Amino acid sequence: MSEADTAIRQGRGAHGVAAVIFDVDGVLLASPHERAWREALGGLADPVRFTTAIYQARVAGRPRLDGALAALNALSVPDAAKGATAYAERKQARLSALIREGEVRAFPDGLRFVDAVASLGLRMAVASSSKNANAMMEAIRLPSGRRLLAAFQANVCGRDLAHGKPDPEIFLLAAEEIGVVAETCVVVEDAPAGIRAAVAGHMKGLGIARLGDAGLLRSAGANLVVTSLDDVALGRLRGGCLAIVSP
Repeated sequence: MSEADTAIRQGRGAHGVAAVIFDVDGVLLASPHERAWREALGGLADPVRFTTAIYQARVAGRPRLDGALAALNALSVPDAAKGATAYAERKQARLSALIREGEVRAFPDGLRFVDAVASLGLRMAVASSSKNANAMMEAIRLPSGRRLLAAFQANVCGRDLAHGKPDPEIFLLAAEEIGVVAETCVVVEDAPAGIRAAVAGHMKGLGIARLGDAGLLRSAGANLVVTSLDDVALGRLRGGCLAIVSP
């Protein structure tokens, strides 16, 4: 099977789609999370070694402390567990500064997709482990003119949960608060950990590969991987089919 054929494989199931659950960073917004993790390393490791590949495979989508430990382990930093808390705190301080400096932008295709899903009458939730997600979404407006935060019927961003991604807890909570069963949900994620969480929660996974990491998302179990959310066939979504727009 060619790379293109693999990229457009469809996810079908017995259930139609009642709701779409969105991650934030990498799906709706290009936030400076990766930059903050890199710049917070200080003398722990050469920042050049903290690559996008490490960020996507080991850190993205995870709760802050889990991400810090995973990053230090990936960089073979001695006594990683001992230094993880301080590293996570430095990362948060750097991220907050970058947000204040305006280093956040929206992905236009992501915002268009939110408006399009709403027009289908599907329910929507937003679910990010980041405690900064709401602050980053606060000033963003959709093409329809609505504020991004107002588009969702449930918001479980930044909750203190027992388990982080790839555990499905955050997505199951979103489904519960939006009033739908898990099997009728599509989760939109850019991180392998998030896709694995969706699969574990018996939800369909729609992977958005913005960093050339389509293979990682497929390996994590995504039903469909696209490089732009404009490529998703909206007319088939409600019926439970994840597919790309026909040429």
